[in-house]
Amino acid sequence: MTAPKIKAFEEVARIFGISNESAKYFLNHVQKSFKVERPPHKLILEFVEKQTYKYQPTPYDVAAAMKESGIWDYAISSPPPVLEDEEDLY
Repeated sequence: MTAPKIKAFEEVARIFGISNESAKYFLNHVQKSFKVERPPHKLILEFVEKQTYKYQPTPYDVAAAMKESGIWDYAISSPPPVLEDEEDLY
């Protein structure tokens, strides 16, 4: 028997130590950082695995790095607004 196929979001969850739901959200938001052509989850995972992130990057940071490196050379959206004093919002 072959080992069960690990999904991209499961591997991203393991890499960053986050839940599967958070990993799905992360992958979807990397895709949404691109205007039209969106990279497949598997390509995002392969890119993240080759990086040496010391912390979890934002989805936009991963998308920008993919574009800069030529891995996914498609138009990218504007960066999301930065929320300041986020802890005061709750």
